[in-house]
Order: sequence, then structure tokens, then C-alpha cells
Amino acid sequence: MNNYLLNGLLARWLSRITLLAVFALPGFADRPNVVLVMSDDQGWGQTGYNGHPLLKTPHLDQMAASGIRFDRFYAGASNCSPTRATLLTGRSNDRTGVQTHGYPLRRQEKTIAQAMRDAGYATGHFGKWHLNGLRGPGAPIFKEDPLHPGVFGFDTWVSVSNFFDLHPVMSRNGKFEDFEGDSSEIAVAEALKFIGAQKDAPFFTVIWFGTPHSPFVSFLEDEKGFEHLPDDQRHQLAELVAMDRSIGALRSGLRDLGVAENTVLWFNGDNGGLNLGDTVGGLRGFKNQVYEGGLRVPGLVEWPAGIEAGQVTDFPAVTMDIFPTIGEIVGLDKSVYVQPLDGTSLVSVFDGYAGSRESPIPFKRLEGVALIDNQWKIVAPNVETGQFELYDLVQDPQETRDLTASQPKQAVRMRKLWDAFNHSREASVAGMDYPEKNVRPDPVGREDGVFWIELPEYQAYFEAWEDRPEYKTWVKRGRAEQK
Repeated sequence: MNNYLLNGLLARWLSRITLLAVFALPGFADRPNVVLVMSDDQGWGQTGYNGHPLLKTPHLDQMAASGIRFDRFYAGASNCSPTRATLLTGRSNDRTGVQTHGYPLRRQEKTIAQAMRDAGYATGHFGKWHLNGLRGPGAPIFKEDPLHPGVFGFDTWVSVSNFFDLHPVMSRNGKFEDFEGDSSEIAVAEALKFIGAQKDAPFFTVIWFGTPHSPFVSFLEDEKGFEHLPDDQRHQLAELVAMDRSIGALRSGLRDLGVAENTVLWFNGDNGGLNLGDTVGGLRGFKNQVYEGGLRVPGLVEWPAGIEAGQVTDFPAVTMDIFPTIGEIVGLDKSVYVQPLDGTSLVSVFDGYAGSRESPIPFKRLEGVALIDNQWKIVAPNVETGQFELYDLVQDPQETRDLTASQPKQAVRMRKLWDAFNHSREASVAGMDYPEKNVRPDPVGREDGVFWIELPEYQAYFEAWEDRPEYKTWVKRGRAEQK
């Protein structure tokens, strides 16, 4: 390495260390703000910058060009609630009690929102929640709900229990409110109101879209260019057009408020794409599967004050990395985490590190398991069979060649890594990570998730909601079950 390059790298590292040290000072007014944005069922291939043949995403493309683009960014699980748990805790979803969609997050977990609130940040959640043990389409959340966003550290929330579409009814800290417009644009507008109201404190804002989850509902003007497609494909892509527009509104809103320069803006998907046209960019598998198409998602981070623009990295990263990364940036104490963590800080990657990841990335949702260690990945679509497959993701990102027989040493090494994680996971499932050394019971009826139409407090709204498109069939189903 020549002296010029060495000196340049050293200067960048010293600048980073100085920046982080300053931000970590108690009460420092210029601590970075944080906005975490997540789409719902958007596949890795459903962006312009990843070469989708029809969909244009100019605002996501601009965000990618303005920060760092992770071409191997992974959702923490192959569907939604588990991934949300991994993001909030930095831990694999099974450790947190969220085995699959609709399962509640354990109240013994420590979340990034709680840590940021306690560090002096104003905290807000906007959009889909899906960690309170409710299933069915997104419904407004009662203030009496024992697992609403406020329980986990969000002082302000305008939220629904699950996916939501045009003209939703949402809950503003427990008060139901009707909205008009596209769901993504509504979530961004409410988040910007919250951000604009923060005069004396930095903000930590989470925006979780309901797009492009089914049912697919869109404005006619957003369907231009997709008219020739089947209805579901046309509407889903149109939803993504609106979502991308909301990303543009968010980025311009942050600039208008004068806070964009020192705001960490992070965007990613919650799981792989649906089997609905070209969603996964040629990868194998879809949502609910542990092949790349079910786990790899768009991943972008923009922070003008701290990340050099125009970076593209193949470093394997995951939603579990978000909490420890933000923790390092803002100087959170190690006590804010429940151990063990499965994520790692990506601050060095932001600064150009292109080496290997030190810790593997584990995945488990029900019987589907996988583990990634840099270029290597083992997969067991059904772990109960004991059969694992081995892939080299650098040479074979489409996972077409199982190398178990030809690479026996790698297969054994990767299986040992999985077994070590699984042993630790089992202890977590039993509650050994908590001071009590056991699992505190979830609220009655929420243990494995419940359809909200079964709850008396929601049944009281059947008459008011019976003509709403998103609830109509569910109200009918709920009334039938009451008989």
C-alpha cells in the first residue's frame, strides 16, 4: 500500500473517531438524528438501481447514490414480524419470542427505541407495527393495548397493527383517526410533522410502510407503464411508485427542515419479494423461504455528515446490525442491549471497510433455517429433516449448486457454526438471557397471535367498519365466528 493511500485511510479513520467521540458527549446538541424506513414485501429486485425492467424508483436511486448501497443486505427473517423484532433488538427473532408473523415481542426485550428515548431522543413510530400479537389487516391500536408501540419506547405513534393501504384508519397514541391518501405518503407526512415539532431534542423516527403488501390497492395515475400487466402485478408496482414518491417527500422534507445533513436515513425491506412477476432480481426463492430471494432485500443508508456518497458494498449486513450501528454512532452504553446480540456495528463499513464480517448471520423462522458466513451459506428448508445445503454466494448467488459433497470441510465448518448458534438460541427461547432466567408470560390471548376480529374491543367496531374495503370480508368472517 503506498503512503498516499495509507495516509488517506488514516485521516478518514481519525476523522471518524473524532466525529463519534463528539457525538457521544452527554447533551451534545449535534447528535445525529435517526430515521429508519422499512418497506413491506418489497423484493431485492424491485428498485430501479437493481435493474427492474419496468419499475422506476428515482428517489431510492438518488438515495443510493447519496450514501452507501448494500448489495447484500438481509432481512432478519423471511417474513415481517420476526424481522421487525430483529431490527428493534439486534437479536435473532426466536430469541425475542417472535417465531413468525403475528407473534408478540416479549416485554423483557430491550429495544432501540427505549435506548434512544433514554438517551434524550424524541421517539416516534409511524405505520405498520405487527409486534403486538394481532393478526389480520392493519387495525388501529387501542391505547389500552398491552403491547402498543409506546410500551417499547415510542412516545409518539401513529400506527396500525399490520399492513395498511389507501385511506386507512390509524391510531394516534390510542385515538382512532381516519386518513385520506396513499398509506406510504400518510406515514411520511405524519413523521415529518413529528420531526418538525422537535426543537430541543434530536429525533429517532421509525417509518414502517404497508407497501407493497397485499391486498394491492393503488391510484390510477401510479399505474402508468404497467397497464399490460395482470391486476395484482400492476397494482403492486403502482404501490411502489407511490412509496418511492414518499421517499422523495421524506428526503426533501428533511432538507426543508434543515436537518438532512446530520440525519442517518436508513431504508430496507422486511423480507424477500412475492412470487409475483420480477420481484427478486433473479435470486432463488421468495418470501417465507430461506433462500436468497426470501431474505435479501434493498438496503440503503444516507448520512451526509458521516457517510461518503456513492459507495456500493458487498459486505453482508442484516437488520440485526441496525441497533448496534446506531448505538455506536450515538454512544449508547452496552447495558442497553440484551445479550447475546446477533448483529454487529457497520460503522467501519460506512467508512470503507471491505474485509470480512467477523460474526455469521443466523436465520430461523419456524422450520426454515440458514446461516451466512461471508461468501458461504448453509440452508435447511426444513431443519427437522437434518438435511443442509451449502452454497458459495460469491460464485453462485442464485444458489443453483449444492456444494455439500464437493466441499465437505466447509459443510462441516458451517454446520458447527449453525449448531453453536442453535444451542445459544435454545437458551434464549427458554429465557436464560433475562435476569429472571425465565420467560414472562405474554398478555392472555396474545401468546401465539390472535386475529383482532376475535377480540370484543374490535367487535364493537364491526358496524362502523363493515363497508370499509380493507375490513369488509374480515367483519363478515368475525360475525360468522360469533354465531
